[in-house]
Amino acid sequence: MGSNSSRIGDLPKNEYLKKLSGTESVSENDPFWNQLLSFSFPAPTSSTELKLLEEATVSVCRSLVVNNPRTGNLGALIKVFLSRTKELKLSAECQNHIFIWQTHNALFIICCLLKVFICEMSEEELQLHFTYEEKSPGSYSSDSEDLLEELLCCLMQLITDIPLLDITYEISVEAVSTMVVFLSCQLFHKEVLRQSISHKYLMRGRCLPYTSKLVKTLLYNFIRQEKPPPPGAHVLPQQSDGGGLLYGLASGVATGLWTVFTLGGVGSKAAATPELSSPLANQSLLLLLVLANLTDAADTPNPYRQAIMSFKNTQDSSPFPSSIPHAFQINFNSLYTALCEQQTSDQATLLLYTLLHQNSNVRTYMLARTDMENLVLPILEILYHVEERNSHHVYMALIILLILTEDDGFNRSIHEVILKNITWYSERVLTEISLGSLLILVVIRTIQYNMTRTRDKYLHTNCLAALANMSAQFRSLHQYAAQRIISLFSLLSKKHNKVLEQATQSLRGSLSSNDVPLPDYAQDLNVIEEVIRMMLEIINSCLTNSLHHNPNLVYALLYKRDLFEQFRTHPSFQDIMQNIDLVITFFSSRLLQAGAELSVERVLEIIKQGAVALPKDRLKKFPELKFKYVEEEQPEEFFIPYVWSLVYNSAVGLYWNPQDIQLFTMDSD
Repeated sequence: MGSNSSRIGDLPKNEYLKKLSGTESVSENDPFWNQLLSFSFPAPTSSTELKLLEEATVSVCRSLVVNNPRTGNLGALIKVFLSRTKELKLSAECQNHIFIWQTHNALFIICCLLKVFICEMSEEELQLHFTYEEKSPGSYSSDSEDLLEELLCCLMQLITDIPLLDITYEISVEAVSTMVVFLSCQLFHKEVLRQSISHKYLMRGRCLPYTSKLVKTLLYNFIRQEKPPPPGAHVLPQQSDGGGLLYGLASGVATGLWTVFTLGGVGSKAAATPELSSPLANQSLLLLLVLANLTDAADTPNPYRQAIMSFKNTQDSSPFPSSIPHAFQINFNSLYTALCEQQTSDQATLLLYTLLHQNSNVRTYMLARTDMENLVLPILEILYHVEERNSHHVYMALIILLILTEDDGFNRSIHEVILKNITWYSERVLTEISLGSLLILVVIRTIQYNMTRTRDKYLHTNCLAALANMSAQFRSLHQYAAQRIISLFSLLSKKHNKVLEQATQSLRGSLSSNDVPLPDYAQDLNVIEEVIRMMLEIINSCLTNSLHHNPNLVYALLYKRDLFEQFRTHPSFQDIMQNIDLVITFFSSRLLQAGAELSVERVLEIIKQGAVALPKDRLKKFPELKFKYVEEEQPEEFFIPYVWSLVYNSAVGLYWNPQDIQLFTMDSD
């Protein structure tokens, strides 16, 4: 690299990189390192440029893979970086641009090399490269210094201890990215890793004491969403005499910075990418999710997951139980605000799910908020735009709703929040609607989309479970929400009749031909009848618990009363149809007594009067509908590939060759 590197295409021929990767050992005290680390060219700002950088440097990296066992140059580079980090905090306080710039460059090179090493070799071979002993060239010793563990500890210290300033922003991002790269060995294995170097170092060794501090810092990085400094804001000042401090440090030092994580190089136009407006927040969140989803070691639970499960609000003064390790406190109000604002990304939704599901302190706090619409609306918008989202993102958003609807207080309060002009809901103009009615509309729309497109039974089940949890607390349902409930039942009824007809025709066909395999219509019929029963139970739950609060639902029920006729005598639905049939009969009679040609307003008035007059003891009581989200066995089989797919697609400044990826298929969402 050095002063001659101005373009990515020049890197394979660069004399400094050739020396680093060559057959000659370079002492950690050699002036060569100052020359190597003094490079500058415009930052890669797209996946195309990152791919070019990867291709330009892979030959150098592979050469080092071959020669490092004899030269130990990787270890020397790491030692140069480690020695510099000891003075990094002081350099930040003293605004020592040059020192921080070169330290950043050292870490960037280490990150690039580490990425190739991890892809090219087994973990055992990788460990040997990091335990090279200079005293006996070409040999390895179990007693030699373990630079990999020291590097990891150093990265943790850098992330947690170095103040975040304009001049330290990029090295902070680079430290987080290097930790992500260190954990990326999972990408190159089809099976979930249950024992790896990451377990050895992160769960037991010298890194363990940094657990709570690291998790807290990564969370605050996400909360603060600090933007990178403006391009050129931290460039070294030019000296009036044409030489000055920069050139006095080492021969061949360049005059700019390779600002890998600013949105554009020095002097270039910043990229307008909202999702990456804060590279530090983005990388920190990805690293946090990777750490949280590491599998437990054989004899040690994942400490990072423990930290995420147990942290408390800064306003909570109660002592931590002694049984809870890695505990810390964080500002819940700031965390809540950040989560509400960032739900456009998969990773923020996954973090919200993780906290709601695993941290009871966070869940209790969120359910007590009086502004839940700020959290729920972004989740509903994800589900509303289901066709634009990947299936995992939709699934996480739906599970979040299911977890929230397990709480009766939430189910009551959402009907008290009145919203005006929901612009993203395009099927119908909603000038005024309760949050509860909007939630019902979006979940029903998701069910209907799933019925016609993806046909995922699990998605159906969770949508219906959320509606069922809410049903006893339905209050003042918007007329459109009430209509959509009955319309969904109508759609299911038609589907039931169609499948029943197909099954009948199939049975007749089987009598005349025994050679042709027939579709399993019995199974399809069983599934659709399960869904129909669930819908009837939801309607019944609302009628038995809050009939007088929902005249619009009774109106919609009466308007489409013929839909329910075929299910009155069906053996699968007879019991649950009793109350619905009673309500239809009772209110139909009152409307008949009121005469013909009734206006909508008059019908609603009769329904409200009838709701008061209907004796409650005439409605049969059924067990309360309550569904609780239970994570599947071995959830890591889902979450680990999902998290790494997010890293692959979302990490700033990191590129992996898709042909090398083993954990997930590249055409999957």
